[in-house]
This record gives sequence, structure tokens and C-alpha cells, in this order.
Amino acid sequence: MTRASLAAAAACGMALLALRGPWPAAPARAEELVSALETPAAPGSLAPNLAAAGDGRVLLSWLEPRGERRHALRFASRATGGRWSEPLTVAEGEGWFVNWADVPHLGALADGALFAHWLEKRPQGAAYHYDVRLTRSRDQGRSWDTPFAPYTDRTAAEHGFVALAPLDAARMGALFLDGRETAQQNGATTLRFAAVPKQGAPEPDVRLDGRVCDCCQTALARTTSGLVAAYRDRSDDEVRDIAVVRLADGRWSAPVVPAPDGWQIHGCPVNGPALDAAGDRVALAWFTMAGEVPRVKLAFSEDAGASWRPPRVVDDGRPIGRVDVVLAGRGAAGSAIVSWLEQTDAGASLRLRRVPVAGEAHSSVAVAGTSEARSSGVPRLARAGDGLVVAWRDASEPARLRSALVALP
Repeated sequence: MTRASLAAAAACGMALLALRGPWPAAPARAEELVSALETPAAPGSLAPNLAAAGDGRVLLSWLEPRGERRHALRFASRATGGRWSEPLTVAEGEGWFVNWADVPHLGALADGALFAHWLEKRPQGAAYHYDVRLTRSRDQGRSWDTPFAPYTDRTAAEHGFVALAPLDAARMGALFLDGRETAQQNGATTLRFAAVPKQGAPEPDVRLDGRVCDCCQTALARTTSGLVAAYRDRSDDEVRDIAVVRLADGRWSAPVVPAPDGWQIHGCPVNGPALDAAGDRVALAWFTMAGEVPRVKLAFSEDAGASWRPPRVVDDGRPIGRVDVVLAGRGAAGSAIVSWLEQTDAGASLRLRRVPVAGEAHSSVAVAGTSEARSSGVPRLARAGDGLVVAWRDASEPARLRSALVALP
């Protein structure tokens, strides 16, 4: 898979199932689990994303078309028990790099300071010469700073697949893929990190891995002990397994593959990992097709990513991937909720499964029917009080963003 294929899209249909009630330990109808939330996104919107704010709100962001080449990055918030707020606009412009896989994110510090990013093409540059544009708000998103790049590199290359997570009370961490070295002999896409304060210039970015998969999503989470980052690595012989690096005591660790799959593929699968953390517990979910067998896997760490339990297969046998994960519960009774797309005879479905740290996994729940086409995007999860929110893009005509609240008693 190449970057050029990011632009591919196909029309597809999706049916939302409205849900409510306790999580089933045995197979149950979807309507016993979740309730639908109407989103304020305009028809034709794309690139849904979710972020948890420090005050308990959930932030839903998306890209809204404003003409043939113009887009706006917008967001709405939801307090526990409430609906989505009226949307606010972060930025609007022409010439943005817009696709289904490399999408904008919002992040929040504990004091409510917001960070947001989008991608902007280089004027007169090649199709995949684009930059990250980052901005900040200190008034709940009513006004935003002048946008800037979280790096000083000016190479005409690819910069994207950003993940955001708080570094501390005053700085946001930005993880991203960077193509500045691809023009060099034997150069490759690298993984880099920058610390961005809520005011002032970003700190110099640092290289975390010198050879990574070119267009798989990255993931970043904050533990009690520091940051954990996950991404799809790339060996010299094209093995592309999920790797992890950790920031502890001000130093980044060397990359480690928690559970080697040995997936050798000569091209990017555009199917990155997902992370969530609570305290020092971390959940890592990912997709692999090692041995031509598709799998969605989940692994837990109890020590901020320093070591990992053996992975568990969580799909229903025909997964497409596009995963996300959130942690639920505490202590030995804790669990993770994993989302993914599963292929069906009718196309695909968005599914959730609750997997305890110890014990048997619960039955999966099909939230919505959809298509395996890339136009359906990557569904997203976020904790919301005692439950979680799931957001995705349907493929009606015109397409719409959908969301639902999942009860987690």
C-alpha cells in the first residue's frame, strides 16, 4: 500500500443501531448496550476524532468541506450525561492535505488548554509534500494562536500521522512521522517527537526511530511514569510489526516490539496501533496479517510499557483492522474495550469487545454495519464518565459523522 492510495474511496452504506443497558457477558442484541448521539457535523464531513479533556468532557473533532478545495477543522464537546455542544471552528483554509487515514487531532491539558493540528500542502510542492500545522487555545477553543509547525525542518517532504498526549501540566507531546531523510541515500521515514508548551515555541524535536512504516497511524498515551508511544516499525527486510518507545526520567528508550508477529509486507498497510493508559496500566491494540492470516490483537502492560503480557486475539475471524482501545475499571478487575472493523458477507461491521486483564473476553457487539471501503475511515473511542463514546463516518450520500454512547456499568 502506498501514500497515493490514501485518496481512494468508495461509496458504502451504514446502518446505526441504537443501544442501551449493561455490557453483556454472553451474546446480546446491540440495542441493549449503546444509545445514539446526534452529531453537529455538517453532511459530507469526514475524519472524526475523539479526545478526553481534563474536566471530564469528550471532544469530537472533524473536517468540514467549505467548497471544492476549502475545509474547516471544527469541534464540539460533550459533558457526562449531555449532548454535543454547538460546534466551534479551529481553523479554515485551502490547500489542506485531507484524507481518510491521516486526520487532525485535538488534545487537552489538565487546566483546559487545548491543542489542535491539521495538515497543509506545500505550495507548488509534490502531491505528498505537506506539513503539520499546530495551534493552541487557552479559552476553551473560542480563539486560537497563529498556527506553526512543531519542528524547524523545512524539507519538502511528508510530515504527518500525528498523535497528541499531555507531557506534563504545561506541555503537550506531539508524535509524528517525518520524511526529511527520505531524499538521502537509503533514507527512510522516521518517527519524531516534540514537546509543545501552551505558550511559546516548541522544543527541538527528537528522532525516536530511524526507519518506520510510511503511513500507519501512530499512538501516544501518558502513564504515571511518563509517555508511551506505539507505531508500526519497518525492518531492513520489510517486517512491519508494532513497536513501542517510552519516555521516562527525561529519556526515550530504544524501540521494543512487545509481541513480534513477523509480518513481512512490501508496502504500508495504512493500519496503525492504538494505545490507552490509566496509571501505569497500558492497553495496546493492533492489526496484523502475518502469514496471510488477519488478526486484531491486544496486550496489557502493568509497568508503563516496560514489559507486556502475552497478546490475545480479540477479533471474530475476519478483521479488517482500523483499531482503537480504551481502558475501563481499575486494579485486577480492569479491562479494555477494543474497536475494529470486521468483514462480513454484506461488507463490514464496526465491533466492540470488552477484554478483562485476567479472565475470558466478553462477546463482541456489532455497533453498525458498514463497508470495508476506506471512505468509512477509522472509528474512534473515548472514555466518558462511566461509559465511552464511539464516533465514526458513515457512507450515506452525503456521508455523515455518527456517534453513540456505550454504557460500562
